[in-house]
Amino acid sequence: MRQTRAIELGTGLFVLFGFAALLFMVNAITSERFGIQSAGYQLSAEFDNIGGLKVGAPVSMAGVTIGRVARIEFNPKDFRAVVHLRIDSQYNRIPNDSDAAIFTQGLLGSQYIGMTAGGAETPYKDNDHIELTQSALVLENLISKFLVNFAEGKSKSAEESSK
Repeated sequence: MRQTRAIELGTGLFVLFGFAALLFMVNAITSERFGIQSAGYQLSAEFDNIGGLKVGAPVSMAGVTIGRVARIEFNPKDFRAVVHLRIDSQYNRIPNDSDAAIFTQGLLGSQYIGMTAGGAETPYKDNDHIELTQSALVLENLISKFLVNFAEGKSKSAEESSK
């Protein structure tokens, strides 16, 4: 009887710790990605192609995460993606001529926005727009261009050898 009670108590504690860990993970994910906004300011940037960029993706400068992607929209007037960034308030001295580019973490990793500091004296303010942007390099587009160029090169060499 005593051994059965110890097993039941151990199982109950294991389940309790499992639920606590699950609640901790849910809290960490939701506060980071889904709307619990930290103090900071918002910037926007337009890109021709955002690839697989997602809401909640990091915004980094010099390898340090300075914010997150807050929202992504489509601008029907110029057919570009508008990305809204939430920058932490401690990074309030970013020069307003800095640029933003979309990068991939590793070869097949997730995408993030990397910012490079400009040289202006005036920093970005809340709701400013980043003018200098570089769109994502989509691996599928690069491969298709390579294959098309390779096929054209083969057909040209075949034409030249037949002459």
